[in-house]
Amino acid sequence: MEPHGPGCPGSVLFGCELTASTKSYTFQVEEEDDSDHILALSVVCLMDGAKDECNVVEVVGRNHENQEIAVPVANLKLSCQPLLSLDNFKLQPPVTFRLAAGSGPVHLAGWHRTVPREDTFFEEDDDLSDEEEEEQELAPIMPAKKWRRKQ
Repeated sequence: MEPHGPGCPGSVLFGCELTASTKSYTFQVEEEDDSDHILALSVVCLMDGAKDECNVVEVVGRNHENQEIAVPVANLKLSCQPLLSLDNFKLQPPVTFRLAAGSGPVHLAGWHRTVPREDTFFEEDDDLSDEEEEEQELAPIMPAKKWRRKQ
């Protein structure tokens, strides 16, 4: 599992709060950014002042066909489940969190991780000469020598 949190390079703390007056929050990054971004949710919890009612939190994103979908990730109630660990549930921005039921306040916390794109790491490797490429190839596997026992 990939590390997330304060010890992980490129990670910063993320948090937002959903309430009766602020029912949604959208996390997005700048279009010009050359990095990949991962939002890892650690916990969703009810905050002080929450009523004993069902608070349903949805994640709104896009599926593989680029259609908007809403998926409930938490159903919190003060008297029986005021908090839920999401174990660094990974999402790719842009993503919207929505309070689909209840009045909150509900707090979402996690980590925003910025990862340089792989192709920028390997640009230098593409310029290898033919000699260097040959050196990097594995040597062919030779058959084992047959040993005969002396009689």
